[in-house]
Order: sequence, then C-alpha cells, then structure tokens
Amino acid sequence: MLAVGGALAISLTAVFIRASDVSPATSVFFRCLLALPPLVLVAWWEHRRGHRVTRQDAMRFVVAGTLLGVDFALWSQSIMLIGAGISTVLVNIQVVVVPLLAFLVFGTRIPRRFLVVIPVLFAGIALTGGIGSGATAGDNLLWGTILSLLSGIAYAGYIFVVGGSGSADTAGTQVLISTAVSGIVGSAIGSWWGPIDLTPGWTAFGWLVALAISAQFVGWILLGRSLPRLAPEVGATLLLLQPVLAIGAAMLMLGERPTALQLLGCAIVVGAAWFVASRPRSAEPTREVAAEDTRAMAQ
Repeated sequence: MLAVGGALAISLTAVFIRASDVSPATSVFFRCLLALPPLVLVAWWEHRRGHRVTRQDAMRFVVAGTLLGVDFALWSQSIMLIGAGISTVLVNIQVVVVPLLAFLVFGTRIPRRFLVVIPVLFAGIALTGGIGSGATAGDNLLWGTILSLLSGIAYAGYIFVVGGSGSADTAGTQVLISTAVSGIVGSAIGSWWGPIDLTPGWTAFGWLVALAISAQFVGWILLGRSLPRLAPEVGATLLLLQPVLAIGAAMLMLGERPTALQLLGCAIVVGAAWFVASRPRSAEPTREVAAEDTRAMAQ
C-alpha cells in the first residue's frame, strides 16, 4: 500500500509541472527547495533513532542526486513539449535500462525476456512519440520524445546507484541528500531553457508547492520506505502504475488528448516494461537471496 501511494503521488508530478507553466530551472529549483524542510525533519528523526548512513553511502547518494538532477531538468522540458501523460510513459524506460546497466557495469546476465522485448519496446516508443498517428506537434514532439528518453536513462542511473544501498530506515536521509544535489544540478541544466524565476506568481507557486510536498516529499519517502521491503520485481511492477495514472490525470486535469495510436504506444511501453520487470514464479529466488545479490552487486 505504501508503494502504491508513492506511485500515485509521483504520478501527479508531470501534471503539476505542466499546470505551473514555468521554466524547467524554476520547477526544479522550487520542487527541491520547498521539499528540503520536511526532509530535514525526517532525516533528523532517523538520526535520533540511530539510523545513520555511512560516508560511502552518502557519496553514493550525491552521485544519485546528480543523475536525478539531469532527469528532472530534461523531463521538465519534455513535459512542456509533449504533455504530462506521454512524457511520464516514456521516462519509464528505466525499467528496461537498469538491467542493461547491470550487464555493462557488473557483467550481470541479461534475461532472455529482455532481448525479446527490445523491438516491441521501440515500436511502442515510436507510436507514443507520434509516428503514424497524425500528431501535429512537429519538432516539439520529436525533441520532447528524445528528452523524455534521455531523462529515463538518467532516472535509471539514479535507481541503479541507489538501489543496492537502499534502506527503509534511512529513506529520509537518502531522499534529502539526493534532493539537495538534484536541485543544484537540475536548476543549472534547466537554465539552458530559461533562468530561474524567483517570482513565478501565486498560481504557479501553488502548483510548485503541491509538486514539492506530494511528489518530492511524500512520494519519494513512501517509495523509499516500501521498496526495500518488497521483492525487486514486485516493486518495479507497482511503479508501472505511475505512467498509467499520469495518463489519466493529464486527460482529466489538463485536457490532454493523445491519439489512439499514441495511447496504443503507451500501452505497449508499459506492457513491455512490466514484462521485463516480472519474472516466472518458478525462477523467482527467495527474498533473502535476492537481497544478498543486490548488495553484492552494489559493492
């Protein structure tokens, strides 16, 4: 239930960014800055309870925050170009990129289902990006799709770096460090599309407050506390609720209307990601073995 709640909170991220109608640098700056005070309180509470991170873990969180900042900046711009729903679907290629990173860095065997799903995934991405749908966004659609995919790769890097060292007891500290670093990096990169606007207006500021509290604070804390307690494939599959919910929220709250082929592409991308994230029950290792494998891979 915590994981589902976290996915729901994060699924509204793109809707709030789109509704605020501010530059990528501005949205990244405020979403991270406004989330810091409650995150500091949670991290302090964890510290008082004796749950502390090592220096090695702290440095890992800094690297993860850098990748998350790249993700925030690129994704924020893609949202403005192609919409909240489609951009959220495309960024979830992280489910497929993470196994590839494990292969490139640690030589982990790539599952056969990963190789089978690659052409299907690219077909879904092409449809979602508007090929053959008669979408009229032109260059915006192309560049928005590219930025979403690059954002998904950066997001995969974040998950890859943090995943092996994640702990439910220090979720607040991890999110605090990652958020602080990502705010700096993402604001700097986002400035490519415009400077930070410190006075975006009360309406935009209200949406940014909702973004910071719901997604950056509540969403990440819930996921940080729930995912380490779930089998990896279960957590990854639950996270795929995010793009589905984002499509629905964008249609209801923003009036976005993807074409039928784009919706088909979204379904293909989500289905392909689910196929990679799941595993046959007969081949599923025990929770203890899976945890040991994850820790060994991270080290």
